[in-house]
Amino acid sequence: MKDDIAIAQKAKLKPITTIANDLGLSEDDIDLYGKYKAKVSLGVYEKLKNKKDGKLILVTAISPTPAGEGKTTTTVGLGQALHTMGKKSMICLREPSLGPCFGIKGGAAGGGHAQVLPMEDINLHFTGDLHAITAANNLLAALIDNHIHHGNKLGINPKKITWKRAIDISDRSLRSVVIALGKGNGVVREDGFDITVASEIMAVFCLSMNVKELKKRLENIIVATSYSGTPIYVKDLKAAGSLTVLLKEALKPNLVQTLDGSAAFVHGGPFANIAHGANSIIATKTALKLTDYVVTEAGFGADLGAEKFIDITSRIGNMRPSAVVLVATVRALKHHGQGNLAKGIPNLEKHLENINNFGLPCVVAINKFSADTKEEIDMIIKKCKKLGANVVLSEVWEKGGEGGKELAKEVLRLVEKKSSIHFTYDMSEPVKAKVEAIVKKIYGGDGVVWDKQAETDLLKFEKWGVKNLAICMAKTQYSFSDDPTLIARPKNFTVKIREIRLSHGAGFYVVIAGAIMTMPGLPKIPAAESIDVDENGLTVGLF
Repeated sequence: MKDDIAIAQKAKLKPITTIANDLGLSEDDIDLYGKYKAKVSLGVYEKLKNKKDGKLILVTAISPTPAGEGKTTTTVGLGQALHTMGKKSMICLREPSLGPCFGIKGGAAGGGHAQVLPMEDINLHFTGDLHAITAANNLLAALIDNHIHHGNKLGINPKKITWKRAIDISDRSLRSVVIALGKGNGVVREDGFDITVASEIMAVFCLSMNVKELKKRLENIIVATSYSGTPIYVKDLKAAGSLTVLLKEALKPNLVQTLDGSAAFVHGGPFANIAHGANSIIATKTALKLTDYVVTEAGFGADLGAEKFIDITSRIGNMRPSAVVLVATVRALKHHGQGNLAKGIPNLEKHLENINNFGLPCVVAINKFSADTKEEIDMIIKKCKKLGANVVLSEVWEKGGEGGKELAKEVLRLVEKKSSIHFTYDMSEPVKAKVEAIVKKIYGGDGVVWDKQAETDLLKFEKWGVKNLAICMAKTQYSFSDDPTLIARPKNFTVKIREIRLSHGAGFYVVIAGAIMTMPGLPKIPAAESIDVDENGLTVGLF
């Protein structure tokens, strides 16, 4: 939106060294990327690891509309409100992907008076992390084909290569391609591209606490099957060292600031519909040592991002949210009610039930848009209270931290409540039981339909002895089901599992439901058509 850009361009940023000093970081703890961006040394966490953690607050949302419901804006605004109230706090966000930036949603750095800055840098090249992940992903792909070309000592079956190439642009034409055409260019075979944020390299990157763990996870990535039916690992290709070299600087968390000068880590960027949807563990865990309150977000609706945060990120990172903020909007509830606000409330109700079942205190934050009426806001508040839910109006887009103080007060109350986290499934359960638990408990479905390909995939992984991994569901973000047209709170549905991919280095299965794609396409009128540079060299149209 034009207002977002104008606000960002008028902002007076503090030198990033000042932001670092406010956190207790010295010049030796940071690597500067210009005046307003820095990377924080991995050694900071090691120095502080015996210090007590602050409180972790997770921001999630109801099932969104294509434009999103302001989860990031709410996260930023809540962080600003805590800062304004004198609390030692910071926020942790994912890095935006160029796919949505130039596709349907635009940028992902908040909005209005609740933004992280420098907004344009963050939305585009930033510190180069996503480029490094793309390069590592594609180096691995090149090494696989090169190995086959030069004799194939490992006996890799070219028809059984599961590793795809990656690019951080939405490009449906790259979903399925043929490579190595022409004499001397290698073995001709079918291949494809995933968007970078769906790459297992991205997942491994976000789930690693240090360079040693990063390399170990990279070694354990499975890229293909041999002619004899055995898995081929990155370590078999002797590729982990070079991949780690490409990623080791990127692994350092990125330090920036909000519009009011409070601290923010923006690091890692997996999507939540086709990947695990949380920023890096190293950023969040470092923030928990540096401050008393850390606000982070999980992508898309709570059925995706929040479930994965609890069942994947919390487990691997040994982190426990002390409270959850569930963002809702009049726009989304009307969408789910097909124009009728009250009929959309069941979607909110189901998300509330899920968070309560996780055992976590929750507050509903109504993210106010300028077009919302008092009657509509009052109706949501009334319905929430009837459901026994805490509810607060959030006006952070318009008022920044001041508009989030009531939300912050409620969050500060909730984080002091005793709670114990409940996972959706036990890690020792069979894969099918875990998936069915998610479908029945989180989505409210009746069960699962397994395609032949998914059954074949499972049998292969069982033969390899793979077990005790988490589940990363890949499905539409627009519905609890695998059908984006089944809005609100659908009943009497099953979820069709098309295939299962093994992210062995990350430690989970990617379970692909319905028609979801790991390489998105651009819409009929992409956001890229509205982005330009004016005569003064300022970007216009990017938000």
